[in-house]
Amino acid sequence: MINRLISPEVPAFGPHLLSVVDLSPEVLTGILDTAESFLEVGHQSVKKVPVLRGKTLLNLFYESSTRTRSSFEIAAKRLSADVINISTTQSSVTKGESLIDTVRTIEALGADGVVIRHPSSGAPAFVSSRVGCHVINGGDGCHQHPTQALLDLFTIRRKLGRIGGLTVAIIGDILHSRVARSNITTLSRMGARVRLVAPPTLLPRGIEDWPVEIFHSLEKGIEGCDVVMALRLQLERAAGGFIPSVAEYARLYGLNAPLLERVAPGALVMHPGPVNRGIEISGEEEFTESSAILSQVEFGVSVRMAVLYLLMGGGPEEVLAGGAVPDKGGKE
Repeated sequence: MINRLISPEVPAFGPHLLSVVDLSPEVLTGILDTAESFLEVGHQSVKKVPVLRGKTLLNLFYESSTRTRSSFEIAAKRLSADVINISTTQSSVTKGESLIDTVRTIEALGADGVVIRHPSSGAPAFVSSRVGCHVINGGDGCHQHPTQALLDLFTIRRKLGRIGGLTVAIIGDILHSRVARSNITTLSRMGARVRLVAPPTLLPRGIEDWPVEIFHSLEKGIEGCDVVMALRLQLERAAGGFIPSVAEYARLYGLNAPLLERVAPGALVMHPGPVNRGIEISGEEEFTESSAILSQVEFGVSVRMAVLYLLMGGGPEEVLAGGAVPDKGGKE
């Protein structure tokens, strides 16, 4: 059975995905709707569709990653693309190769798309200006992580049925978090109310100009929230120097079952991963029904399939062979 993959009304974006700043609510909704269409692929006996057959995706990661890199690899393979993974610890970067030389190598390899994670903000934009293929930002410094924000939107919409009108608390290391920056933009753009809950030392300068409410008390900050999103304390980016101690941070800003009695009924608990157990979250076994952390991982594949398809595919006239396409949107 042949089904139309996505509606022709999905707005165009691209040729790269470097940031969520320029994504309108219509584009965001189009990406989420496309991800809905791909969700069913993961439940088929043969988890593949041929829409990117003959294309090659290159994963170029200058920082460690399990979820993002694996998710993009699985997404690309489910779309029938070829995937090349380059870990900089096992590449010529260890011999002193510059980013521009690596970029030229990418160009010579003939990749159709590249996912890049880099510790320096702006590195994916730099690469996009020097290659002829599609570039996707897999996380750059403390700047942006667009596909994480997209999969978080998707998870909220699947679990709660909507995004607009919800109250979302983002908790912890806002200062160093590219996830927080991307989520603040997308959540507020889709009509959610965003609260930031953090010690003053872990908030960026100029935060008063962002479309958020600020709380320094965890108890008050999560009161009545529909979603609570804990962030990883990024010790590798010197977050430890902004708090008295990790133990003190865990005591004041760590989520646990008693605290979650303050949230709205049916609220979600989210985390981009990896979780520092006992610091950002403890006693998760007591609120497993509220936890959407593994759903974020599962839905991330469908969202990244949608991004790869919309950037590298043939457009909305492509078709999906085999299996019914689920309805767009809606509660899980």
